[in-house]
Amino acid sequence: MTTSLPVPNHRRGTWGKTAAGVLLTAVMLFPVYWMINVSFTRDQDMRKSPPGLLPLHGTLTGYRAVLDVQLPYLGTSLVVALGTVVLTVALSAPAGYALAQLRPRGGGLLGFVLLAAQMIPGIIMAMGFYAIYLSLGLLQSVPGLIVADSTLAVPFAVLIFTAFMSGIPGELLQAATMDGAGTWRTFRSIVLPMSRNSVVTVSLFAFLWSWSDFVFASTLVNGGAHEPITLGIYHYIGNNNQQWNAIMATAVVASLPAAVILVLAQRYVAAGVTAGAVKD
Repeated sequence: MTTSLPVPNHRRGTWGKTAAGVLLTAVMLFPVYWMINVSFTRDQDMRKSPPGLLPLHGTLTGYRAVLDVQLPYLGTSLVVALGTVVLTVALSAPAGYALAQLRPRGGGLLGFVLLAAQMIPGIIMAMGFYAIYLSLGLLQSVPGLIVADSTLAVPFAVLIFTAFMSGIPGELLQAATMDGAGTWRTFRSIVLPMSRNSVVTVSLFAFLWSWSDFVFASTLVNGGAHEPITLGIYHYIGNNNQQWNAIMATAVVASLPAAVILVLAQRYVAAGVTAGAVKD
């Protein structure tokens, strides 16, 4: 006669945590699944109560509408996002190096200001930019939107670069100085290549913030010739509130660049965010 061995308590706890994690993940990802499902569902099937959990009679009508209507918006978003990444890295990397290694006077105060800047509501900044751009003639312009979006990313980026570059050994920088390298040469040839993880992290967050921005876009470029995809979706919902497959297809296509970049860069992001948290 055989007897079954009892399951250890720690294994039961592990299975319970795993099941809870899977359940919570499924709940959080259900809107993504529903978005993809509706993007392939015909309009007449959406009127059923309830709609099917799978698009048994799938259609690509929504994605054809995306190609016909939304491509200019996607192109503008790509230009704005890449421009924001370049401007953010160009401004924040030297600033982070200065705060981490050169230690100028007032560096601590500047760090506090950067933290405080992230607490300012976006709508307040948008109204300020509107008044400035109105006098400068930069409303409804792509460069103006790039500068505005960069203000969201630069304070965070400076803090990330400062934390990472603080961990670079001082002996390495001293050796470069003894070899005749100046401050700029040391930063460009040694510090920046060693900060690859933080560069990727900053670039990813700057790209995501710019790609998903709606407040600055609706305030500064609404009605112009070049609008980002967030405004494209907003206009499309207003004009076609019954064509849910096209609306969801637009949302799927708009999510793909950010999702792909996040998957490819997640290893660097984890290293960049945790850099500087532990020091010898």
